[in-house]
Amino acid sequence: MKANQARLDIAVGAFLLLAFATLMALAVASTNGRHNLSVEQVQLSARFSNIGELRIRAPVKIGGVTVGEVATVELDRESYEALVRIKVDSTVAIPADSSIGIYTAGLLGDRYLGISPGGDPESLKDGDEILFTQSAVVLEQLISKFLFNGQDDKEADQTPKSETEQK
Repeated sequence: MKANQARLDIAVGAFLLLAFATLMALAVASTNGRHNLSVEQVQLSARFSNIGELRIRAPVKIGGVTVGEVATVELDRESYEALVRIKVDSTVAIPADSSIGIYTAGLLGDRYLGISPGGDPESLKDGDEILFTQSAVVLEQLISKFLFNGQDDKEADQTPKSETEQK
């Protein structure tokens, strides 16, 4: 009877260790490899009139390669623009005349920031602001513009013509 109890204790212990290892693997996987604490980063900022659904920790990409992430998103209470602060790998020299835009991964995917490098020999330094920005394109606004503009055109076609125009 004691041998059965020992086997049961070993089986329960092994199950708990396996469950703990699985939880740790899920925790590491959910960080998406964002545990590079040794890499120095430069903080930059940009202002947008509309950020759509841009979130903190969204990737910052240059040429499709992730070089940083969104650190904070807040409202500038004077200009009523969204102030976005990003952290970029310090080994990436971003020209001072670069532009930044908010893009969508796929048709309905997550938002990310894309930097288009300029040609200025000077690079952005820690605390600098990217001046050339492109706000997010919101799909709902595009659809409503398309629908309402199409409706206005149809109404214009259906207006009654005067007697002289009908002849």
